[in-house]
Amino acid sequence: MSVDPNTPVLRNCIRLPLPEEELLEVTAKAKDYAIMHGAAMRSKTSFSPDSLNFAPFVLVPSSFPRKEFEKAVALQPIINRLMHNVAHDEEFITTTLAETIKVDEFTANLFNIYRKVLAHGYTQRTSLGMLRSDLMLESGCPELSPKALLLRGEAGEDGHATTAAAAAAGTGSGGGGGGGGKTKAVTKEEEEEQAKRNLHLSQATVSGITTATVASKDCKTAAYCCWKQVEINTIASGFGHLGPASKTVQSFVLRELGHADKLPNMPKNNALAGLCDGMVKAWDIYAKPQSVILFIIEDVSYNICDQRFHEFYIRETYPHIKVLRRTLTDVHREGKLGLNKELLLGGKLEVAVIYFRAGYEPGHYHSQDEWDARYLMETSLAIKCPSIQYHLAGTKKVQQALAQPAVLERFINDPEEMKAVGKIFTGLYSLDDNDAGNATYEMALRTPEKFVLKPQREGGGNNVYGVDIPEALKRMSRVERSAWILMDLIHPPLTKGYMVRPGAEMPPTIVDMVSELGIFGVVIGDADHIIHNYQAGHMLRTKLSTANEGGVAAGLGALDSPYLIDSDDDDEDEN
Repeated sequence: MSVDPNTPVLRNCIRLPLPEEELLEVTAKAKDYAIMHGAAMRSKTSFSPDSLNFAPFVLVPSSFPRKEFEKAVALQPIINRLMHNVAHDEEFITTTLAETIKVDEFTANLFNIYRKVLAHGYTQRTSLGMLRSDLMLESGCPELSPKALLLRGEAGEDGHATTAAAAAAGTGSGGGGGGGGKTKAVTKEEEEEQAKRNLHLSQATVSGITTATVASKDCKTAAYCCWKQVEINTIASGFGHLGPASKTVQSFVLRELGHADKLPNMPKNNALAGLCDGMVKAWDIYAKPQSVILFIIEDVSYNICDQRFHEFYIRETYPHIKVLRRTLTDVHREGKLGLNKELLLGGKLEVAVIYFRAGYEPGHYHSQDEWDARYLMETSLAIKCPSIQYHLAGTKKVQQALAQPAVLERFINDPEEMKAVGKIFTGLYSLDDNDAGNATYEMALRTPEKFVLKPQREGGGNNVYGVDIPEALKRMSRVERSAWILMDLIHPPLTKGYMVRPGAEMPPTIVDMVSELGIFGVVIGDADHIIHNYQAGHMLRTKLSTANEGGVAAGLGALDSPYLIDSDDDDEDEN
């Protein structure tokens, strides 16, 4: 990815560079601290089940505007409800994916399971959604052109919006709960009302232009105008542990550097508790004390700490609930349905909740056996995370359709909520074989540098960027194009910092980076009722500004956490 030399830079939380001796010492400490606090992964290049490397991380937290962070937190329960409604709209999913399933075998296989489940009726009507809404700040806004900024200044506008809901963070985890007890019951009405209050408190930020100071000695200008959604993840939404773990590591670094005073600007992050409590709430709904929670895993789990910490949190906080880990192949071999269609493993262990950390890409299905295992689970009484309809709701094609205002009206009744959600979508364009799709095709060939080409895949490393788009499109037939969508390229502001990676030279050097914030959400319910709906923490991934992809598990990004800034903060050089 090329970087515009005029791209604005958000100021750092502390003055950089650090003296070399201090940098070497604190980096060595931070590497060990990361491993000893579970901010680690298994190596893909020299894999061993008996060893860990620290996960790549940014040494000190990256700046992120407080108002935009609070807006994203406040909006998450509305996004949860949107995706829940989409997942339960059979006509919309069927119509939207009609062209895609003709050419995308993986999506077609998922849809075939969906079709068969619909034909026989849902055995389990309740679904557990553990979502992650990924977003980036946008600096490439018309409102941030020099002329627009000058006009705003002459008009006396300061660009500040009313501070969004400080209570929004309190909607978060759903509570940790005591050992052996059930999670605290929160009514749908209470959760929905809290979400609505948070949304209205943040309306000024949603509808206005917010500013943050660019790192400059000479002037203060806007570094971004808003944030835009990159995607919504509905399956295997990872980093519920590594998100909070990165804050733990960076908090240690700041204390070691004598900047403990900065810690209050790192927001509380209860992602692990919020997500695990979601699984326990679903287990409570299943209401069979001897039943277990099943994690569906890959054959080889590189991101082992993130997965295991979910398991260990449940076992430590709710010791009466057993957690099992099985691959799709294992389920095919061990699984069967009981008399009431309960899922049984080994003939005796009844599964209450299935949490998919695999099954989101073709490589996880080695043969028809794995597809048969997926169908067996979908037809069982267990509560799935995600259910097949939630999985399909997370496809890029569905999200492209949702970006159209007329479509959004189908799922959101409140005009203010619809306006707020509509503003976060960037341009998403169909490539179907029709007039609109053909126009998108021509647009992508004319100005490919403005776009990203996305398939119906999760897991990172699948997108096509910029100048590579025309060649990729020309290799496809008109029909094959319908398996992809085109998205406007987001232009985030830069941050500067040290990225620490296993095996890299020491000391690390200051690099230009861009960040992607993920907001977690939990929603539980059926087609008629939502039982639980809450925001559940966050994570921040940061990559080199020259890199296209940013997945940490895919080896392309680094763990990070937000350091919240206001537009009127003192510059870091004064600290």
